[in-house]
Amino acid sequence: MKKIIVATTINQPTEAIRKFDALDGWELIVIGDKKTPKDYALERGTYAGPEAQEAFAKPLSDALGWNLVQRRNIGYLMAYDRGADVIATVDDDNIPYDFWGAEPLVGGPATVRRYACDLPAFDPLGATEYRHLWHRGYPVQLLHRRRYDVFEDGFLIPRVDAEAGFWDGDPDVDALCRMEHRPDCSFDRKGFPFAADAWAPFDSQNTLLSRESLKDYFLFPFVGRMDDIWGAYFYQARGHAVVFNRASVRQDRNEHDLTRDLMLEVLGYEKNLALLEALGVDAERIYDFIPPESAKAFDLYRKHF
Repeated sequence: MKKIIVATTINQPTEAIRKFDALDGWELIVIGDKKTPKDYALERGTYAGPEAQEAFAKPLSDALGWNLVQRRNIGYLMAYDRGADVIATVDDDNIPYDFWGAEPLVGGPATVRRYACDLPAFDPLGATEYRHLWHRGYPVQLLHRRRYDVFEDGFLIPRVDAEAGFWDGDPDVDALCRMEHRPDCSFDRKGFPFAADAWAPFDSQNTLLSRESLKDYFLFPFVGRMDDIWGAYFYQARGHAVVFNRASVRQDRNEHDLTRDLMLEVLGYEKNLALLEALGVDAERIYDFIPPESAKAFDLYRKHF
């Protein structure tokens, strides 16, 4: 099984990148940007700077533009062309634990706790001991209706398409949640892995994807901080099974302006419920919610497969 990690950066190699680069059994591709130092270098992995990216996928590069994390989409295609069976998408501020990626669930069956959910979406964070928190991209209009008292242990998922790993430290909550709670988490490993019978938000900072499903995974540019969230909802609307697994990284979060984050999340507060309803009718209705420049990039990505 060939396994490739894809990350983006504008900095010199971080502690997280150095650890991912040293992992046995994994290859690393780091996608740079215009701001990335010219002397960026890895011990074992591949650094794909702007020139390499344009040589690989010039039309997609042009459609995405520069200085944005969604350039990681080019890295996914590079990993696919290298024959990766499992593609990991990670952030450079998520430091992997020693067991990270040792026994991926992707591509095989998994026995999980499966929650029953009578809402349009399932919030994975509420299934943990941190029930006062919620995952970025979960419809905030549903927060007061979340329930976790109906579940089935020992449920068999025949094939896992995506394994969304949790993150100790600063978890992936939205700006409102972070402003109010300033969380610093250490998730109990009991209760993992789990899944739900409804779609759930998951992110691009510690997630493993199967080769076969990669064509349906995309970080949508020009939709603020809904890039990976809307990608996750579309992915599940295309029928792919997602399992949430124990924290396998600690996030020492890069510096953020929380007010700016909040403004970039407003689109989700406004549109997430309508998006879920539309995708439930037809996954291709994602095009009703993304701007033309995002749709152009998505079309170019899909043509690669």
